Amino acid sequence: MCRDKAHYHHAFHKMQNFGGGFRRPKYNVPLNISENETEYLVQVYANGFGKENISIAVKEDVLHITGLQEIENPPKFIQQEFPLKTFERLVALNRKVDAENITAKHENGILSVNLPKSKEALQKDVQIEVK
Repeated sequence: MCRDKAHYHHAFHKMQNFGGGFRRPKYNVPLNISENETEYLVQVYANGFGKENISIAVKEDVLHITGLQEIENPPKFIQQEFPLKTFERLVALNRKVDAENITAKHENGILSVNLPKSKEALQKDVQIEVK
């Protein structure tokens, strides 16, 4: 397996999945995922990262959210609980999202990514009566 695939495989197993438990990595930004009838909402605590320092992409049905910025004279930490230079969050979309219509906005330190549900995810559950 090539290095890129090995890295992707490792990252895939550490990512957040809809409906699954997850413990976020040390020094990474927290996120919340909620849903309503038509979309999922991913909110990332990206305080200190301007929108120009954040990139969002979908690759192989995985949402990649990264922040990268240069810090001159970084502090000498006694304790550090949130990142200053970089972060990366991966969210498995599980074919539940219409990737072509994803939107995002950054406001008051919170990055909000709207993930419209795919046609398959919008289908209602059907109860079948057994006769």
